[in-house]
Amino acid sequence: MPGFLSPAVHFSWLSVWFWALCLIGLIWLRRHLAINRARRDEVLSACHAEGREPLPTLSVLVAGKDEEPNIERCLAGLLGQEYPVLEVIAINDRSADRTGQIIDHWAAADARLKPVHVDHLPAGWAGKNHAMHVGSQRAIGEWLCFTDADCRFHSPRLLAAAVRYALRHRVDLLSVLPQLEARTFWERVVQPPAGAIMVFWFPPAKVNDPRSSVAYANGAFMLMPRAVYDRVGGHAQIRTALNEDMQLARRVKQSALRLRVIPGGGLYTVRMYTGFWQIWNGWSRIFYGCFGSWSRLIGSAVFLSVFSLLAPLSLLLSPLAGSAGPAIALAAGAALLGQQTVLWRFYRLCAMPSWWAVTYPLGAAVCWAMTINAMTRLLGVRTSWRGTIYQRRAMKEACTSTDPDSLTPVS
Repeated sequence: MPGFLSPAVHFSWLSVWFWALCLIGLIWLRRHLAINRARRDEVLSACHAEGREPLPTLSVLVAGKDEEPNIERCLAGLLGQEYPVLEVIAINDRSADRTGQIIDHWAAADARLKPVHVDHLPAGWAGKNHAMHVGSQRAIGEWLCFTDADCRFHSPRLLAAAVRYALRHRVDLLSVLPQLEARTFWERVVQPPAGAIMVFWFPPAKVNDPRSSVAYANGAFMLMPRAVYDRVGGHAQIRTALNEDMQLARRVKQSALRLRVIPGGGLYTVRMYTGFWQIWNGWSRIFYGCFGSWSRLIGSAVFLSVFSLLAPLSLLLSPLAGSAGPAIALAAGAALLGQQTVLWRFYRLCAMPSWWAVTYPLGAAVCWAMTINAMTRLLGVRTSWRGTIYQRRAMKEACTSTDPDSLTPVS
């Protein structure tokens, strides 16, 4: 034990506290290796669109429920893609605003756009799954691409680049990750820690490893051959799931097909949520849907408590440690310094100013509370998303069941 520590620290909970902080600091420093690997990982770029081989016909499906602020920009980006044979299927899913009218207006101006209007949600379906299922029945493309209405497409070569990449690497399900837009205080505070939790449970190296069972996909961009979509049962087989992207990814891996996740390199962006309560409800749903079990939700809470919150809390509480206080404060400060050296690099990878890393403890605390909120959904019989309240016999069936009676919309 270092000589500057009080004997009271020896062989006590204070000793455990001190050495835990030292270990946390070392673990954070080790994360620099992961950042180095992430910087070397391949990123989809417009140059992937280059090639002479013919491209298959492609159907892009986008569903929108009350997406009046976003749908026009999304359709403009999709119809502006440089892709030889393209159809865009836009599904208006029970919207109460002008989403359907905007879709019809664009369809009248461009024959490549097929409008689909869904006016009711059958029992046993989650809204987005049903909309995509209905849209897929109208699609004629050899390949299908599923995207979201809040996506902003910055490169007209995105679709061609993604399809060529999938063909060259023989990928059965390619999920291109978006760059997240963060404009408000709470977006910049919460989204990086929330993303870090997802990386913790779904590291890209394991997701892309066919030998690993870890599966992940982002519903903002999922590309696959029609034959693969039909082979895994499409959205009909995951009709109850509120995290359809994760469930499709799992079914692809369980079928011994090749799954790959790759960063989009800024070719398209997504602004997920705006105000605090949108962020709270949205990420709570994501944590619940993606983890869906006590073990993973508790594990996430423990991960945040130990590796994200213990060091700053220890620094604040060190005066209560008596003569061991200076040693605890020193270890906590060192752990925080190690944490920040990693986070400044991580935030740059997230396309955010590095100095926002100083807000990480606050964002981690909010994420911790959201994991607790996600746990409460395991105890309840209802959950709400996109204006629809779903009644369940058992909440966990959203992740495991394909029984159509397990999920019933009640409003």
